[in-house]
Amino acid sequence: MALEKWHPLRELETMRREMDRIWEDLFPVTRRTETPWRRPAAEKGVAYPAIDIIDRADEVLVKAEMPGVAKDNIDISMQENTLTIKGEIKEETGAKEENYSYSERNYTSYMRSINIPFKITAEKITAALKDGILSIHLPRATEVLPKKITVEVS
Repeated sequence: MALEKWHPLRELETMRREMDRIWEDLFPVTRRTETPWRRPAAEKGVAYPAIDIIDRADEVLVKAEMPGVAKDNIDISMQENTLTIKGEIKEETGAKEENYSYSERNYTSYMRSINIPFKITAEKITAALKDGILSIHLPRATEVLPKKITVEVS
């Protein structure tokens, strides 16, 4: 049996899922979705994209799922120690030529804030969007990088 790293919030996540299941049993939703971050805005308000945070020696890489969000509709800001990612999908504009009886396309807004516990060189932050995945590179400030000390022989 392999050892598994303990995550203190895992029990809370399990409890949240169980509470969601109980709530949905009491108040069924007419339109269900596979993943919670894709729930319609009327059900949840703002969607929270799934993220990965990769801690490297000289930077932190944050990857966020932003499916269907155009590059121009993404706003990334860094204020003090908080990285905020915002994005939105706007409903198609223009006259509908067909007589729709049902449509699930609507306005969806994404937002996620992440606390970064060390100094970042803000002017060197870069971001790229590829295949619905937003990658944000947060370079550590030089004063927080580990320094190598050489030993001299006397």
